[in-house]
Amino acid sequence: MSGVDCVQILVVDDGSTDGTSGVAQMGGADVVVRHPGNRGLASAFRTGIDRALAMGADIIVNTDGDNQYEQREIPLLIAPILAGAADIVVGDRRPGEAPHFSRGKRVLQRAGSRLVRLASRTDIADAPSGFRAFSREAALRLNVLSDYSYTLETLVQAGAQRLRVASVPVTARPVARRSRLMRSLPHYLLHSAATLVRASATYRPLAIFFVAGALLITAGAAGVARFLYFYVTEGGAGHVQSLVLSAAAVVVGFQVLLIGLVADLVAANRRLLEDALVRLRRLESRDGTRER
Repeated sequence: MSGVDCVQILVVDDGSTDGTSGVAQMGGADVVVRHPGNRGLASAFRTGIDRALAMGADIIVNTDGDNQYEQREIPLLIAPILAGAADIVVGDRRPGEAPHFSRGKRVLQRAGSRLVRLASRTDIADAPSGFRAFSREAALRLNVLSDYSYTLETLVQAGAQRLRVASVPVTARPVARRSRLMRSLPHYLLHSAATLVRASATYRPLAIFFVAGALLITAGAAGVARFLYFYVTEGGAGHVQSLVLSAAAVVVGFQVLLIGLVADLVAANRRLLEDALVRLRRLESRDGTRER
Protein backbone atom coordinates (compact mmCIF):
# COMPACT_ATOMS: atom_id res chain seq x y z
CA MET A 1 0.00 0.00 0.00
CA SER A 2 1.32 3.40 -0.95
CA GLY A 3 2.41 5.41 2.07
CA VAL A 4 2.66 2.36 4.36
CA ASP A 5 6.02 0.77 5.17
CA CYS A 6 4.86 -2.19 7.25
CA VAL A 7 1.55 -4.07 7.51
CA GLN A 8 0.81 -6.36 10.46
CA ILE A 9 -2.29 -8.46 10.96
CA LEU A 10 -3.80 -8.70 14.44
CA VAL A 11 -6.67 -11.12 15.09
CA VAL A 12 -8.80 -10.94 18.24
CA ASP A 13 -10.46 -14.26 19.03
CA ASP A 14 -13.33 -13.51 21.40
CA GLY A 15 -13.50 -16.89 23.11
CA SER A 16 -14.59 -18.84 20.03
CA THR A 17 -14.81 -22.65 20.09
CA ASP A 18 -14.24 -23.35 16.39
CA GLY A 19 -10.45 -23.15 16.23
CA THR A 20 -10.30 -19.54 15.04
CA SER A 21 -6.96 -18.84 16.74
CA GLY A 22 -5.25 -21.81 15.09
CA VAL A 23 -6.66 -21.00 11.67
CA ALA A 24 -5.57 -17.36 12.03
CA GLN A 25 -2.03 -18.38 12.93
CA MET A 26 -1.81 -20.85 10.04
CA GLY A 27 -3.24 -18.17 7.74
CA GLY A 28 -0.35 -15.83 8.49
CA ALA A 29 -1.62 -13.53 11.24
CA ASP A 30 1.27 -11.74 12.94
CA VAL A 31 -0.43 -11.61 16.35
CA VAL A 32 -3.43 -13.54 17.69
CA VAL A 33 -5.04 -12.48 20.97
CA ARG A 34 -7.55 -14.86 22.50
CA HIS A 35 -10.12 -14.09 25.18
CA PRO A 36 -10.67 -17.09 27.48
CA GLY A 37 -14.42 -16.55 27.16
CA ASN A 38 -16.83 -14.56 25.03
CA ARG A 39 -16.79 -10.92 26.19
CA GLY A 40 -18.65 -9.27 23.34
CA LEU A 41 -17.86 -7.07 20.38
CA ALA A 42 -17.03 -3.93 22.36
CA SER A 43 -14.52 -5.80 24.54
CA ALA A 44 -12.89 -7.38 21.49
CA PHE A 45 -12.57 -3.92 19.92
CA ARG A 46 -10.93 -2.52 23.06
CA THR A 47 -8.48 -5.42 23.14
CA GLY A 48 -7.60 -4.89 19.48
CA ILE A 49 -7.02 -1.16 19.89
CA ASP A 50 -4.87 -1.60 23.01
CA ARG A 51 -2.73 -4.32 21.45
CA ALA A 52 -2.33 -2.41 18.16
CA LEU A 53 -1.13 0.65 20.06
CA ALA A 54 1.31 -1.51 22.01
CA MET A 55 2.58 -2.85 18.67
CA GLY A 56 3.40 0.73 17.66
CA ALA A 57 0.73 1.14 14.97
CA ASP A 58 0.44 4.55 13.33
CA ILE A 59 -2.83 3.62 11.61
CA ILE A 60 -5.25 0.98 12.87
CA VAL A 61 -7.81 -0.60 10.54
CA ASN A 62 -10.69 -2.47 12.12
CA THR A 63 -12.74 -5.00 10.17
CA ASP A 64 -15.41 -7.48 11.22
CA GLY A 65 -14.92 -11.22 11.04
CA ASP A 66 -17.94 -12.00 8.84
CA ASN A 67 -16.17 -11.30 5.51
CA GLN A 68 -18.59 -8.47 4.75
CA TYR A 69 -15.93 -5.98 3.67
CA GLU A 70 -13.44 -6.01 0.79
CA GLN A 71 -10.01 -5.82 2.41
CA ARG A 72 -8.57 -4.70 -0.93
CA GLU A 73 -10.26 -1.36 -0.25
CA ILE A 74 -8.13 -0.66 2.83
CA PRO A 75 -5.92 1.76 0.81
CA LEU A 76 -9.06 3.81 0.07
CA LEU A 77 -10.04 3.71 3.73
CA ILE A 78 -6.71 5.00 5.06
CA ALA A 79 -6.12 7.58 2.31
CA PRO A 80 -7.74 10.51 4.24
CA ILE A 81 -5.58 9.73 7.28
CA LEU A 82 -2.40 9.56 5.20
CA ALA A 83 -3.36 12.88 3.62
CA GLY A 84 -3.85 14.45 7.05
CA ALA A 85 -7.52 15.16 6.31
CA ALA A 86 -9.13 12.88 8.91
CA ASP A 87 -8.51 11.18 12.25
CA ILE A 88 -11.18 8.50 11.84
CA VAL A 89 -12.52 7.11 8.56
CA VAL A 90 -15.68 4.99 8.38
CA GLY A 91 -16.45 2.77 5.40
CA ASP A 92 -19.80 3.75 3.92
CA ARG A 93 -21.69 0.66 2.74
CA ARG A 94 -24.46 2.91 1.38
CA PRO A 95 -27.02 0.84 3.32
CA GLY A 96 -29.88 2.90 1.97
CA GLU A 97 -29.09 1.55 -1.49
CA ALA A 98 -27.57 -1.89 -0.77
CA PRO A 99 -29.63 -4.48 -2.69
CA HIS A 100 -28.91 -7.29 -0.20
CA PHE A 101 -30.37 -5.24 2.68
CA SER A 102 -34.10 -5.60 3.28
CA ARG A 103 -36.27 -2.54 2.76
CA GLY A 104 -36.90 -2.24 6.49
CA LYS A 105 -33.21 -2.45 7.26
CA ARG A 106 -32.41 0.23 4.68
CA VAL A 107 -34.96 2.58 6.24
CA LEU A 108 -33.68 1.92 9.77
CA GLN A 109 -30.05 2.38 8.70
CA ARG A 110 -30.82 5.75 7.15
CA ALA A 111 -32.86 6.92 10.16
CA GLY A 112 -30.32 5.61 12.67
CA SER A 113 -27.36 7.22 10.91
CA ARG A 114 -29.23 10.54 10.78
CA LEU A 115 -29.86 10.32 14.54
CA VAL A 116 -26.19 9.52 15.22
CA ARG A 117 -25.13 12.50 13.11
CA LEU A 118 -27.25 14.77 15.30
CA ALA A 119 -25.96 13.24 18.54
CA SER A 120 -22.28 13.15 17.53
CA ARG A 121 -22.22 16.31 15.40
CA THR A 122 -20.31 14.43 12.74
CA ASP A 123 -21.14 14.06 9.07
CA ILE A 124 -21.18 10.28 8.94
CA ALA A 125 -23.15 8.35 6.34
CA ASP A 126 -23.10 4.79 7.76
CA ALA A 127 -22.85 4.92 11.55
CA PRO A 128 -23.03 1.14 12.31
CA SER A 129 -20.29 0.25 9.80
CA GLY A 130 -17.49 -1.83 11.33
CA PHE A 131 -14.94 -1.11 8.58
CA ARG A 132 -12.95 1.75 10.06
CA ALA A 133 -9.50 3.31 10.17
CA PHE A 134 -8.05 5.24 13.10
CA SER A 135 -4.99 7.42 13.39
CA ARG A 136 -2.78 6.69 16.35
CA GLU A 137 -3.87 9.89 18.10
CA ALA A 138 -7.56 9.06 17.64
CA ALA A 139 -7.05 5.51 18.94
CA LEU A 140 -5.29 6.87 22.04
CA ARG A 141 -8.31 9.03 22.83
CA LEU A 142 -11.05 6.42 22.41
CA ASN A 143 -12.56 4.90 25.55
CA VAL A 144 -15.35 2.40 24.90
CA LEU A 145 -17.52 1.83 27.97
CA SER A 146 -20.36 -0.09 26.34
CA ASP A 147 -20.49 -3.88 26.63
CA TYR A 148 -22.55 -4.18 23.45
CA SER A 149 -20.95 -2.37 20.53
CA TYR A 150 -18.36 0.31 19.87
CA THR A 151 -19.67 1.80 16.61
CA LEU A 152 -22.04 4.46 17.95
CA GLU A 153 -20.16 5.35 21.13
CA THR A 154 -16.88 6.02 19.35
CA LEU A 155 -18.61 8.45 16.98
CA VAL A 156 -20.14 10.39 19.87
CA GLN A 157 -16.70 10.50 21.53
CA ALA A 158 -15.09 11.65 18.31
CA GLY A 159 -17.56 14.51 18.00
CA ALA A 160 -17.12 15.52 21.65
CA GLN A 161 -13.32 15.52 21.30
CA ARG A 162 -13.50 17.32 17.94
CA LEU A 163 -11.74 14.57 16.04
CA ARG A 164 -12.11 14.76 12.27
CA VAL A 165 -14.38 11.97 10.99
CA ALA A 166 -14.74 11.15 7.30
CA SER A 167 -16.67 8.60 5.23
CA VAL A 168 -15.38 6.62 2.25
CA PRO A 169 -17.67 4.54 0.00
CA VAL A 170 -16.80 0.83 0.26
CA THR A 171 -18.16 -2.43 -1.08
CA ALA A 172 -20.26 -4.60 1.23
CA ARG A 173 -20.88 -8.26 0.45
CA PRO A 174 -23.93 -10.21 1.62
CA VAL A 175 -23.18 -12.01 4.89
CA ALA A 176 -23.53 -15.78 4.80
CA ARG A 177 -24.73 -16.14 8.39
CA ARG A 178 -27.02 -14.19 10.72
CA SER A 179 -25.49 -11.54 12.94
CA ARG A 180 -24.55 -12.85 16.37
CA LEU A 181 -24.64 -9.31 17.75
CA MET A 182 -28.29 -8.71 16.82
CA ARG A 183 -30.54 -11.40 18.26
CA SER A 184 -33.57 -9.57 16.89
CA LEU A 185 -34.40 -6.15 15.52
CA PRO A 186 -36.03 -4.89 18.77
CA HIS A 187 -33.02 -6.19 20.73
CA TYR A 188 -30.61 -4.29 18.48
CA LEU A 189 -32.66 -1.08 18.52
CA LEU A 190 -33.00 -1.15 22.31
CA HIS A 191 -29.29 -1.64 22.96
CA SER A 192 -28.26 0.87 20.30
CA ALA A 193 -30.63 3.51 21.68
CA ALA A 194 -29.36 2.91 25.23
CA THR A 195 -25.74 3.20 24.05
CA LEU A 196 -26.45 6.43 22.16
CA VAL A 197 -28.31 8.04 25.09
CA ARG A 198 -25.64 7.01 27.59
CA ALA A 199 -22.79 8.26 25.41
CA SER A 200 -24.57 11.56 24.73
CA ALA A 201 -25.32 12.07 28.43
CA THR A 202 -21.70 11.25 29.28
CA TYR A 203 -20.12 13.77 26.92
CA ARG A 204 -22.85 16.43 26.67
CA PRO A 205 -24.81 16.10 29.92
CA LEU A 206 -25.80 19.75 30.23
CA ALA A 207 -27.43 19.78 26.79
CA ILE A 208 -29.36 16.56 27.48
CA PHE A 209 -30.58 17.52 30.95
CA PHE A 210 -31.28 21.14 29.96
CA VAL A 211 -33.66 20.03 27.23
CA ALA A 212 -35.45 17.60 29.56
CA GLY A 213 -35.66 20.15 32.37
CA ALA A 214 -36.82 22.94 30.06
CA LEU A 215 -39.61 20.75 28.67
CA LEU A 216 -40.86 19.90 32.17
CA ILE A 217 -40.72 23.54 33.31
CA THR A 218 -42.51 24.72 30.18
CA ALA A 219 -45.27 22.12 30.58
CA GLY A 220 -45.64 22.97 34.25
CA ALA A 221 -45.70 26.71 33.60
CA ALA A 222 -48.37 26.22 30.94
CA GLY A 223 -50.48 24.31 33.47
CA VAL A 224 -50.06 27.04 36.09
CA ALA A 225 -51.02 29.70 33.53
CA ARG A 226 -54.11 27.65 32.64
CA PHE A 227 -55.13 27.49 36.30
CA LEU A 228 -54.64 31.23 36.74
CA TYR A 229 -56.83 31.87 33.69
CA PHE A 230 -59.68 29.77 35.08
CA TYR A 231 -59.12 31.27 38.53
CA VAL A 232 -59.61 34.78 37.20
CA THR A 233 -62.51 33.95 34.88
CA GLU A 234 -64.33 31.20 36.81
CA GLY A 235 -62.91 31.21 40.31
CA GLY A 236 -60.63 28.20 39.77
CA ALA A 237 -63.04 25.59 41.08
CA GLY A 238 -62.28 22.08 39.83
CA HIS A 239 -58.80 22.87 38.56
CA VAL A 240 -56.76 22.42 41.73
CA GLN A 241 -55.55 18.97 40.70
CA SER A 242 -54.04 20.32 37.49
CA LEU A 243 -52.32 23.06 39.50
CA VAL A 244 -50.71 20.50 41.80
CA LEU A 245 -49.55 18.43 38.83
CA SER A 246 -48.17 21.51 37.05
CA ALA A 247 -46.32 22.68 40.16
CA ALA A 248 -44.80 19.21 40.54
CA ALA A 249 -43.62 19.34 36.90
CA VAL A 250 -41.95 22.71 37.51
CA VAL A 251 -40.19 21.43 40.63
CA VAL A 252 -38.98 18.28 38.89
CA GLY A 253 -37.83 20.37 35.92
CA PHE A 254 -35.63 22.51 38.17
CA GLN A 255 -34.25 19.36 39.80
CA VAL A 256 -33.35 17.96 36.38
CA LEU A 257 -31.51 21.20 35.57
CA LEU A 258 -29.53 20.91 38.81
CA ILE A 259 -28.68 17.30 37.99
CA GLY A 260 -27.45 18.52 34.61
CA LEU A 261 -25.12 21.02 36.28
CA VAL A 262 -23.71 18.31 38.55
CA ALA A 263 -23.30 15.94 35.58
CA ASP A 264 -21.49 18.68 33.66
CA LEU A 265 -19.01 19.07 36.54
CA VAL A 266 -18.48 15.30 36.54
CA ALA A 267 -17.91 15.41 32.78
CA ALA A 268 -15.23 18.07 33.29
CA ASN A 269 -13.42 15.74 35.70
CA ARG A 270 -13.82 12.94 33.18
CA ARG A 271 -12.05 15.00 30.53
CA LEU A 272 -9.13 15.52 32.89
CA LEU A 273 -8.96 11.77 33.58
CA GLU A 274 -9.10 11.01 29.85
CA ASP A 275 -6.20 13.38 29.19
CA ALA A 276 -4.21 11.60 31.90
CA LEU A 277 -5.11 8.23 30.37
CA VAL A 278 -3.93 9.38 26.94
CA ARG A 279 -0.55 10.35 28.41
CA LEU A 280 -0.31 6.99 30.18
CA ARG A 281 -1.11 5.11 26.97
CA ARG A 282 1.57 7.06 25.12
CA LEU A 283 4.15 6.09 27.73
CA GLU A 284 3.10 2.44 27.68
CA SER A 285 3.22 2.24 23.88
CA ARG A 286 6.69 3.81 23.85
CA ASP A 287 7.91 1.30 26.42
CA GLY A 288 6.47 -1.56 24.36
CA THR A 289 8.21 -0.27 21.24
CA ARG A 290 11.55 -0.08 23.05
CA GLU A 291 11.19 -3.67 24.33
CA ARG A 292 10.53 -4.97 20.82
